[in-house]
Amino acid sequence: MKFSLEEESAKKKLKIKVTVIGDGGVGKTSLIQKFTQGIFKTDYIKTIGAQLTHYETEIDGYKIELMFWDIAGQDNFHFLRPSFYRYSKAAIIVYSLEENNLGERSFDHIESWYKDVKQYCGEIPAVVFANKVDLINEKSLDKIKIQNLVKEHNFLGYYITSAKTGQGLDQAFNVLGKEILR
Repeated sequence: MKFSLEEESAKKKLKIKVTVIGDGGVGKTSLIQKFTQGIFKTDYIKTIGAQLTHYETEIDGYKIELMFWDIAGQDNFHFLRPSFYRYSKAAIIVYSLEENNLGERSFDHIESWYKDVKQYCGEIPAVVFANKVDLINEKSLDKIKIQNLVKEHNFLGYYITSAKTGQGLDQAFNVLGKEILR
C-alpha cells in the first residue's frame, strides 16, 4: 500500500505532553522559557496552577510538538495536580542547586514528585534537572547523591542546567525527546 506525501507527513507528526514539576522557585518556568524562546527573566513570578507552552522540533525525522505543562510547585495548588498530570508521556523533575534551604528541600522532594507522577501517569520517562548551576561553584558539586537517586528510580538521567545561561538545556531536552520516541 502506498501513502501520499500528505499521509506520510501526518504519520510522522507527534504531540507529546511533558509535565515539568518541582518545588516553587526552582526555575521550572525559566527553564522552559529559555529552551523554547531563548529568554531569561530575572524577576520571579509564581506560576498559578499550570502554564502550558508549545514547542515544535524535529527528532529522527519526526515533527514533534512538545507541550510543556509547567505545574505550580507550591502546596496550595496540590489539589490540581492529578488533572494536570493526566496524559503526560514524560516528566521533568527540577530541583535547585542553591546552597540554601530551597536547594536542600527541593532535592529532598524529588522522590515525592516522582511518586505523584507514577501514581497518576504510571511508568513514564523521567529526567532530573539540577538547576541554577550559575549560582554555585560547579567544581564543588557532590554528584554522587543525585547519581544514586537517578539509579534507584531508573530516571533517564540528570542534567546540570542553568535557565540563565542555557547550560545543559539542549542536551537534556534532546535526550528526553529521543527517549519518548523510543
